[in-house]
Amino acid sequence: MKVHETRSQAHAAGDERKMTRKQKAETKSQDSASPKKAKTEEDNGQEGEESMVDIRAEFEKFCKALSEHLSIKQMREILEANGQYYSGDDDAVVPRCQDIMFYGPLDNCPICGGMLECSGDRYHCVGDYSEWSSCIYSTSEPPRREDTLRFPKSVESTPVSDLIKKRGDPKKNRPPRKYSAPKKPFDGMMISLAGRLTRTHQYWKSIIEKHGGKVNNSVIGVARVTCLVVSPAERDRGGSSKVAEAVERSIPVVREAWLSDSIEKEQAQPLAAYDIASDIAVEGRGIPLDKMDPSAEALETITADLKVFGKRGVHKDTKMQDEGARILEKDGLLYNCALSVCNQKNRINDFCIMQLIMSPENRLHMYCKKGRIGDSIRADNKLEEWENVDDAIKEFARLFEELTGNEFESWEREKKIQKKHHKFFPIDVDDGVEVRHGALGLRQLGSAAAHSKLDPMVANFMKVLCSQEIYRYALMELGHDSPEVPIGMLTDLHLKRCEETLLYFVEKVKSMKETGQAAEGVWYEFSQRWFTLMPSIRPFTFRDYTDLAEHAASAYETIRDVNFASRIIEDMSGSTLDDPLFERYKKLGCFVSPLEKDSDDYKMIVNYLEKTYEPIRVGDMSYGVSVENIFSVEVGACPSLDDIKKLPNKVLLWCGTRSSNLLRHLHKGFLPSVCSLPVSGYMFGRAVVCSDAAAEAARYGFTAIDRPEGFLVLAIASLGEEIKEFSSPPEDTKALEEKKIGVKGLGRKKTDEKEHFIWKDDITVPCGRLIPSEHKDSVLEYNEYAVYDPQQVSIRYLVAVKFDEQGVVYDTAEA
Repeated sequence: MKVHETRSQAHAAGDERKMTRKQKAETKSQDSASPKKAKTEEDNGQEGEESMVDIRAEFEKFCKALSEHLSIKQMREILEANGQYYSGDDDAVVPRCQDIMFYGPLDNCPICGGMLECSGDRYHCVGDYSEWSSCIYSTSEPPRREDTLRFPKSVESTPVSDLIKKRGDPKKNRPPRKYSAPKKPFDGMMISLAGRLTRTHQYWKSIIEKHGGKVNNSVIGVARVTCLVVSPAERDRGGSSKVAEAVERSIPVVREAWLSDSIEKEQAQPLAAYDIASDIAVEGRGIPLDKMDPSAEALETITADLKVFGKRGVHKDTKMQDEGARILEKDGLLYNCALSVCNQKNRINDFCIMQLIMSPENRLHMYCKKGRIGDSIRADNKLEEWENVDDAIKEFARLFEELTGNEFESWEREKKIQKKHHKFFPIDVDDGVEVRHGALGLRQLGSAAAHSKLDPMVANFMKVLCSQEIYRYALMELGHDSPEVPIGMLTDLHLKRCEETLLYFVEKVKSMKETGQAAEGVWYEFSQRWFTLMPSIRPFTFRDYTDLAEHAASAYETIRDVNFASRIIEDMSGSTLDDPLFERYKKLGCFVSPLEKDSDDYKMIVNYLEKTYEPIRVGDMSYGVSVENIFSVEVGACPSLDDIKKLPNKVLLWCGTRSSNLLRHLHKGFLPSVCSLPVSGYMFGRAVVCSDAAAEAARYGFTAIDRPEGFLVLAIASLGEEIKEFSSPPEDTKALEEKKIGVKGLGRKKTDEKEHFIWKDDITVPCGRLIPSEHKDSVLEYNEYAVYDPQQVSIRYLVAVKFDEQGVVYDTAEA
């Protein structure tokens, strides 16, 4: 222990000669006393440690005495008498009782007011934050009440009655219970990341550092790299150079689940159990989807048959659909419902499908399937025949009320529903056919285009938009692809409920004053609510605005557009000789025609794309872009070219979109963003957002490594007479929305204004090389333009592109 110098010890020898005898005597006294003081401080530290050791020893002795002389029933009675949590397993009751009797009764949770439970070295709240969510409050130093413990009569006659009464008195100076700081799961670890993971590298870097680890971009020259985290897709395509280097240096290469599992279990998991070499192809043989790697899950779900595809769809597992069975409809009620509940704290992410099915022979069956989303094999599956229809209906209503806490008839007739604690909530499925089931399958695609009276290029374009594949992929990428839940056939009411939930939470977070665990509780509650309304194979807890943008707002918009596509496409499982592509094309109410490749417009667009595009980086790989086709578009819901020409400040801009969203765009034009968030694409509020950089649009149009085709949209936007410029999120987007002021978000890169030109009808084309701007601190990488009136945006071109992997040399030599 370091001894602090006294004032006399710090003086120089010359100063000492000037001291009086009295000062010298005092100094001598202090000098002689200082070592004793230092010894006392050291002794105090040791005594403090010894005291804690003595307390722990006394506590262990106390616990042993209680265990020998008190029954589990008596311990429960003690907990109940003192307002403590007394439910649960017998093994959990013992440490709870021992804890409060030695250290004092626990106070209620400071966040939700629920009871606290002792669990090892931590104390957890067992209450509910709301009807949607459990409370996640957790601490090692819980609040305690200064109350005298109460004991039931059954305890008074036990041999330890005097001991526990003595401990039950708060005047006896109850000792504090202290623990050493918990070790973080990645303490002392250096972790490297590679390839396209389910979350961005920056996200994982922040999470790893938060949990004690460090991230290094390379595995070369860093001897102490613990492991390299990759997706199994890296191995399937041969592995990147970083993977090869790690293997050469005997550095474990593990899948991404190692990170999330280690964090969830608060302890680094064995690396060998997550070795990428043992995870080549899961093939879905009995393994739950949420336990698979994302790439293996993708293979499973994009080829899986949808079990329920709409309100009248008989569940595929009943084997009755092919027989011509139908959902029972009586007195205006359709007896088919899908239910969901998510509570990550309790490891609940369940679905339930209930149906009354009438066979062609008028034999009634009740079907009920209940289990974890993504784990269909282990779900409870029951199909029972009922002789009496009224009895079956009563049982159906009883089960619905048992699972949801609500009456089925009130829900089905009036959509009246109230979420109950720990209960399921209905997923309101619409009457129709979900696009993942009703759109064109692989075998129908070529035939449909071949028999269409549309221009061959337009027929092939419509073939893409009417294929099951793009909608399956879109939902798979979002994690909303469970074959059990028809997420692509929701009612407008359910989608509206999801939108209102999102908007309410966004406003709540923006004005939130809570911090620490109280703030975490707010985010957690929304997460459970969101993934109950929008069931996902991989629910998680939202942490920031980026999560909200990518996994709530953008996901909602995509699911909304997939639902729209379901209504346009409907059921195309019949003969393709009837030209189903032409029928769907007519329903869109738009005009699509291919541009000639030698036309001026085609050349202009290709030039605009090449100059304003930068390669997309996915992990270690970069992706360029090439133009496949360009289509001229006239959308009925958008202003015509003649109308847009009359408006001021017209600019030809890029818009990025998923292929699964295009049918909605072609029918209704662009809709404003669903909410305002301080991140790219949403920072200007409920607006149509475009960019002068194809690189920005490509981020949204890029699909995946194994699906290189996508679309970019070119639209003419009128920014109005007044244009406001921002390099950071505006504080008040509502004022911009109300006044419908054109907005330009200034990015860190801009197009070279020297190369801009005026196109026909006085339309500016900001076609110029991307160069650094003067706004180096902007939150945006590229310029963004926001328009608040959809009637000031007109979709003019669709550019079909292919994303090409750069820097790869393919060996074409024959074997």
